[in-house]
Amino acid sequence: MNAPLRVIIIGGVAGGMSAAARLRRLNERAHITVLERGEHVSFANCGLPYHLSDAIPDRDRLLLHTPDSLHRRFRIDVRTRHEVTAIDRQAHTVTVTDHRSADVLTLPYDKLILSPGAAPVIPPLPGTHHAFPLRTVPDLERLKAAATDRGPHAVVIGAGFIGIEVAENLREAGKQVTVVEAAPQVLPPLDPELAALIQHELQRHGVTVITGVGFTEITERSVTLADGRTLPADLTVLAVGVRPEDSLARQAGLETGERGGILVNEQLQTSDPDIYAVGDAALVRDALGHTSFVPLAWGANRQGRLAADHLTGRDVRFGGHPATAIAKVFGLTAASTGLNEKQVRALGLTPAVIHTHPGSHAGYYPGAEPLHLKLVFDPGTGRLYGAQAVGGQGTDKRIDVLATALHAGLTAEDLADLPLAYAPPYSSAKDPVNLLGYVAQNVMDGTTRTLQWHEVAGTDRLVLDVRDPGEHARGAIPGAVNIPLNDLRARQAELHGRSVLVYCQVGQRGHTATRLLTELGVDAVNLDGGYLTWQAGQTASVRHPALQA
Repeated sequence: MNAPLRVIIIGGVAGGMSAAARLRRLNERAHITVLERGEHVSFANCGLPYHLSDAIPDRDRLLLHTPDSLHRRFRIDVRTRHEVTAIDRQAHTVTVTDHRSADVLTLPYDKLILSPGAAPVIPPLPGTHHAFPLRTVPDLERLKAAATDRGPHAVVIGAGFIGIEVAENLREAGKQVTVVEAAPQVLPPLDPELAALIQHELQRHGVTVITGVGFTEITERSVTLADGRTLPADLTVLAVGVRPEDSLARQAGLETGERGGILVNEQLQTSDPDIYAVGDAALVRDALGHTSFVPLAWGANRQGRLAADHLTGRDVRFGGHPATAIAKVFGLTAASTGLNEKQVRALGLTPAVIHTHPGSHAGYYPGAEPLHLKLVFDPGTGRLYGAQAVGGQGTDKRIDVLATALHAGLTAEDLADLPLAYAPPYSSAKDPVNLLGYVAQNVMDGTTRTLQWHEVAGTDRLVLDVRDPGEHARGAIPGAVNIPLNDLRARQAELHGRSVLVYCQVGQRGHTATRLLTELGVDAVNLDGGYLTWQAGQTASVRHPALQA
């Protein structure tokens, strides 16, 4: 009988523990050792912010497994507070420091899985030691204690998903919260006209948002900004991003990316075929096949399972990660999948873009909430690049369908053919995802020509508002002429010989008006997403990437 396979997994939580549990299910005889330098090997790190507001009141609910429970169920040797300091690839050993006893151990392996995760980015600026990161359970305990014991003013530096979730929960806990973001907008995975909706929601709930300015110093009770302002800060949370923990891999001579992260093949093997890397430390392929750093939980869990499959002889591959992400922001949900318009244009591509603003379900059934959807795709082939969604109930369902379509290689036009479930409490007969497909078809085949919100300022077309007079009076694009849609046939003579940009509230009546005028011989284009998208774009504090030199 062959000797049992010796597998060492460096790091627990999502990637490492997924690999360990899957490996045990596939190989009862294997010797599986998990070495975790922290105190907790399996915890819900995505749930940490919600303990700050007591949305999750019991901290222990965030602890999923202990070394003892994992040993009882899976016979896995889990050693917490054990830090791997070196990998000897030739000898197939790792050097480990036991921080409880200070002993230094050398352990042999046949296969090694690296799951060290990511570490918070700490800018080299004065006073960052006064700020709280939030990546681990001990981080949470320190931040929770400070939020309980200190004064009312909290500053969150960084407006990515983690920063926004922390800001929301500190606000729900009664703090006066200010979010500081060096970028021109909150939530960088969203394009500016969608991010503006999230910023408004934060402000509506009493969170002060400062964008386009960084910080220069943190003290125990204040944060100084690059523009000279000083903010009161009884506690400061630093959430400016994370970096892959790849130091062990570098020391071992494994191939890494130019900006960090461990390079792996489709089977999650590093440049050493006996060493795998999973989770936040491993670089993956994005929606267009480019190498990317995607520190999200789905990928870590999936990669851990696949690494265990492959090292036990199964033919598997990890096909990439479209970076599908979602966050709760008070009464709204913000979500994205694939690449946003900024990213696509940065690659030198010119995408087609559509915005829609449907209801979450049939309007005649009570409780429908608005959704704000954006689709980015290739105008010639319909290849999906990415999508974004902001709204109330049903936002998560739509982004998941769009992520599935992206993963499956469907085109923008294919979205119209998806046979999605319908009943009035849940959707409409034309689901919001189907509507994206219909609009994409019209754009791709030339049925309707469109302009984007950021192109309005530069157009020499007559701007025509086809909403009702009351809507026009409540807010309109400057200089627009108001001819309601139902009056358009009778007043068509006023538009002959003119080039016209048509708009309504969300684009649907504008499409009808554009088709009518086109049939009547008028050169007409529709404002994509209507007044609502244009208005959101005006409140965004950034220039659109298509307008940047």
